[in-house]
Amino acid sequence: MPIQESDIREALRSVEDPDLKQDLVTLGMVQSIEVDGQDIRVIIELTTPACPMKDRIRSDAEQAIAKAVGDASPNITIEFTSPPPTQSRDVLPGVRHVVAVGAGKGGVGKSTISTLLALGLSRAGATVGLLDGDIYGPSLGTMLGLDDLDPVAKGNILVPFDVHGIKAMTIGKLVDPEKPMIWRGPMAHKAFSQLLLQTDWGELDYLIVDLPPGTGDVPLSLAQALPLAGAVIVCTPQRVAQDDARRAVRMFEELGVPIVGVVENMSWFVADDGVEYDLFGRGGAEQMATDMAIPFLGPLPLHIAMRQNADAGTPLSNFEISNDITAAIDHLAGELARQVAIRVAAAEQPTISVS
Repeated sequence: MPIQESDIREALRSVEDPDLKQDLVTLGMVQSIEVDGQDIRVIIELTTPACPMKDRIRSDAEQAIAKAVGDASPNITIEFTSPPPTQSRDVLPGVRHVVAVGAGKGGVGKSTISTLLALGLSRAGATVGLLDGDIYGPSLGTMLGLDDLDPVAKGNILVPFDVHGIKAMTIGKLVDPEKPMIWRGPMAHKAFSQLLLQTDWGELDYLIVDLPPGTGDVPLSLAQALPLAGAVIVCTPQRVAQDDARRAVRMFEELGVPIVGVVENMSWFVADDGVEYDLFGRGGAEQMATDMAIPFLGPLPLHIAMRQNADAGTPLSNFEISNDITAAIDHLAGELARQVAIRVAAAEQPTISVS
């Protein structure tokens, strides 16, 4: 008996999205099924190409199909796609998800985490942009090695720098690096909006935005200008950093922006001999996330090579320090993609009211 498309679709009803806890058919993730003799091709739509669960979904789908067709021994091909760009506000056409990275205070490594999240998502297969929105202290130009590159504009539209597999833009390349940027709130808001909206980002799965630290009027107004899918809070383990991080969480919550994760940076220090030291304690940010019932993306250590790579503008070298650090960065990016996917899927679920 020939293999039927209906049999394949029914088999996929047994395959559950690990995060959303529903089957692929019910979620509308099965975009097409093609059967040509013994060849079966299935296209599944993921929220993002960086979905950390796609390998598991592929394996589960292949097993379900093989079980359904019995002794037919088909050639099974599972392909993935992602939905076209949509935004609740038509501010950034072509950009699927805008994620802000904030911190309650400076000096916790917010720009480092922004860079590593962008690179991690890119390594996972997503198209990523990185915007340096820290208008008072832009540092991504140095971290990304942009010192010898000049900004390019087509008319009044900026062309982002194409570096390290991502697109990037920083106000640090548009102002005199020797002059302080003494801007009041409205001036800062206008400059940030122009940088955001007048950059040709093209098609992106994610735009990571490095916000200024703190919870004052500038980060508040900048966050309000963005069509955010969510915010990441960067915190170090010690209590004083947690107190400020809690205020940053509350700021985003008051704006109606979901917190998609907390990152504990500088969770421990790795010495040259490989010995780990808890300079600031360990686990404080994770406990804060648990107490506030928000996702914890993971910890990242303090390592001298990461500082050296930031100064040298070679961020991809962070993936060559050690297997543990590479795994930690990839885990942060994977968890971010997972949390964004969960929230996007939840927002798209129909609400049924019974009267």
